[in-house]
Amino acid sequence: MSDPKWDDLRVFLAVAREESLSGAGRSLKLDPATVGRRIARLEGDLSAPLFVKSPQGYALTPLGQRLLDKAAAMESAMLGLRDEVTGGAGVLSGQIRLGAPDGAANYLLPQVCSAICADHPGLEVQLVALPRVFNLSKREADMAVTVSPPATGRLTVQKLGDYRLHLAASRAYLDRAGRPSCIEDLKSHKIIGYIADLIFDKELDYLSAIGAPRVDFASNSVSVQLNWARSGAGVVIAHDFALPAAPELEKLLGEAVSLTRSFYLVRHADDRKTARLSRFAEELAGRLPAEIARLESLT
Repeated sequence: MSDPKWDDLRVFLAVAREESLSGAGRSLKLDPATVGRRIARLEGDLSAPLFVKSPQGYALTPLGQRLLDKAAAMESAMLGLRDEVTGGAGVLSGQIRLGAPDGAANYLLPQVCSAICADHPGLEVQLVALPRVFNLSKREADMAVTVSPPATGRLTVQKLGDYRLHLAASRAYLDRAGRPSCIEDLKSHKIIGYIADLIFDKELDYLSAIGAPRVDFASNSVSVQLNWARSGAGVVIAHDFALPAAPELEKLLGEAVSLTRSFYLVRHADDRKTARLSRFAEELAGRLPAEIARLESLT
């Protein structure tokens, strides 16, 4: 068994992340046949299969999963070395992909990332809004904002800050349906919330937390829920930081129904060696809580 070459490991990482030869080829600017030959050569060097091919794509074998962790660590070390050579510790540049739940991605992170980019003109930020957990090992993102700290994986977790949520509805809806004076009154109102079986984190199960009744209008997207409320469909639990973007909505029941949740920044453990990513994380951690506070003060 010979030692794998870095170029082949780079191809392996792309296939593992894209789960297909064609997807890996696009990301590497190689044709799929070349990608396939490189994977075959790597498997030959290791004398063992790294992928199982199925109609759903290329899935890692147990050996492939172990190699993924080691290859990702090598990649992070090389990126860190590049930052040292190019002076990346002092200047933020290049591309960074940030994953986040759609509430933060729509109402918080655009202005925060814009401010960071304004101070660092060579920086390009890609903001990926997905209503699920990100796989950092597959490099779906360089780092991710989450609503709870992950319990497994070689990850580093940093708490960014707390945010608050309240019941809200449009004034047009309240004029028509009446204003609830207590939780019990919600039984006679239309309720907007998450699709129950698509709640990917228990921290998002807001309605269960307050003992609210059934959901009449459901979506896995915070933005859709907020727009339903803005259109007069019913009562929603809204992020206070999103309410300035929805002036039609009125907060309901005040401190009687108030939830507090937190945002965390999650990174792959090996990325601590990458000065560029660490600098961006510092900027994000410094600016995000201030933006939450600013927006919440407007409601």
